[in-house]
Amino acid sequence: MIDVREDFAMKISTRGRYALRLMMDIALAESEAPVRIKDIARRQEISEKYLEQIVSVLNKAGLVRSSRGPQGGYRLARTPEEFTAGEIVSSMEGSLAPVACLASDANECPRKATCATLRLWAKVDNAIQSVMDSVTLADLVAWQKDLDKNKG
Repeated sequence: MIDVREDFAMKISTRGRYALRLMMDIALAESEAPVRIKDIARRQEISEKYLEQIVSVLNKAGLVRSSRGPQGGYRLARTPEEFTAGEIVSSMEGSLAPVACLASDANECPRKATCATLRLWAKVDNAIQSVMDSVTLADLVAWQKDLDKNKG
């Protein structure tokens, strides 16, 4: 028997989750100086090589800016208030739609006119997008600061 709970689970990959952590780390640095991948990797306990792949995608997407040289590293391309969690995760994951037929603007599914479950998936998709687009990088940074403050 198939466990439908497992089939339904929409999961954000480590690339998406680590992209959020990387962006938060840069935002938390609150520094004019660029943040080095080596330092982010140490603080976040993530492989430098893996972070280099992620930051490359973020750089191409225009979310971070890089600078070279001994004082080089990465900065946010905009203020933390101007980024949403949805924008960051989508830059790594593409569509966050729970089913393939909603992953692009043009639903090519031959069953779309007769598929009652499409309404359910559209509601799930809208809920996911609503949450992801309502939380900013600034919100995540504030939540992290609250956790850090309450730790000790």
